[in-house]
Amino acid sequence: MIKQKRKKQNGGVGVNENESVTRSETEPDCGRKQKLAIIRQALIRDPVDIKTLRTAAVSKGGLLTDELRRKVWPKLLNINVYDLPHKPGRDVRENHKDYNQVVLDVRRSMKRFPKGMPAAQRAALQEQLIDMILAVLKRNPQLHYYQGYHDVAVTLLLVVGERMALAMLDKLSNFHLRDFMDPTMDSTKHILNYLMPILEQVDMELHDFMTRAEVGTIFALSWLITWYGHVLSEFKHTLRLYDFFLASHPLMPIYLAATIVLHREKEVKQTECDMAMVHHLLSRIPQDLPYEVLIGQARDLFDLYPPSLLAKRAALQSRKSLSISTFQAFQLSTLHQRPDSVLQRLTRAQGSTTSRQGLEAALPADRGQLWQRGNRMVKMAVWGLSATLGAAVFAVAQTAMDWGPDVLLQLF
Repeated sequence: MIKQKRKKQNGGVGVNENESVTRSETEPDCGRKQKLAIIRQALIRDPVDIKTLRTAAVSKGGLLTDELRRKVWPKLLNINVYDLPHKPGRDVRENHKDYNQVVLDVRRSMKRFPKGMPAAQRAALQEQLIDMILAVLKRNPQLHYYQGYHDVAVTLLLVVGERMALAMLDKLSNFHLRDFMDPTMDSTKHILNYLMPILEQVDMELHDFMTRAEVGTIFALSWLITWYGHVLSEFKHTLRLYDFFLASHPLMPIYLAATIVLHREKEVKQTECDMAMVHHLLSRIPQDLPYEVLIGQARDLFDLYPPSLLAKRAALQSRKSLSISTFQAFQLSTLHQRPDSVLQRLTRAQGSTTSRQGLEAALPADRGQLWQRGNRMVKMAVWGLSATLGAAVFAVAQTAMDWGPDVLLQLF
């Protein structure tokens, strides 16, 4: 195999003995107990110490427990746990243009539930998921449903409960996921277009190999639009990535995709330089990836090659990303939140009768395992509720070996 000639960098990203991207400086492991204390202290500061919470979410181990996720995730999205939307009624299903597709996607996802889950519990969770998705779409007519959206929704539902999940999904749909919810896939393809320039900056040989193979970036589509929930079998890994993405720039999932490809560069180069063969390899994401290492590498790549630098390339100048353009204002909006104890007092002072319901929806009792305890309707956890991403472009991604390269080339 030809020896890799990776571009050397000063700081941030370097080359180790296996010639993979590494962090030059690793964050110190302050210990689990100390990190728990730091997170809890940040939550009770007034205003809430959002910068510390972001650092905790992206650093080694993430937010550590579901109890903390139920408290920190809302703060990362500037959500008041005492002012949550009501549970959606069945009226959200009436005359909704996406109703049939949403129901089909959710119904076809039964195999993603843990084995042995009682049918009644699974059905109850699916009904909540359907109503939650339709409620967000009805509230935001400018948003368009895409297949795979429910992979994001179910992760939120299982961790924070129905009402908080509804609030979080609404916020994410208008910011982090906004580009995926356009009427066409043009904005999604625009985001995917950042992948190859990142690879070009770090590993020219790998970039050139993939360019010759004409593999494109479609293999990473499901990773991006589901925040990897569709492709990971271990729910704990999905949660770890959600910690990371909720605290990061909307493009961070594509930087993580780049680190995954770089991590597998030897496998890629040893594959026949053929589109179908390379696509077949890359589209099947390994389940034993070193997630903490890859998260650190993605952060390094983002620092070295920020979106503003990559966007100067001609291929990325034709469109503006709504997710990127609104992110700075979104981040600033999260910096002046009151801690939950203060919000509770203010809510009670205003005579609200919903404060207790809001807190219970936002912070359900801690569960040792996701499917053992907690809210009755979401008692049973799933590794990741997912339907086949039926969009033609993703169907091709799953069947590339059967269809062949000529069909794939027509899509992009």
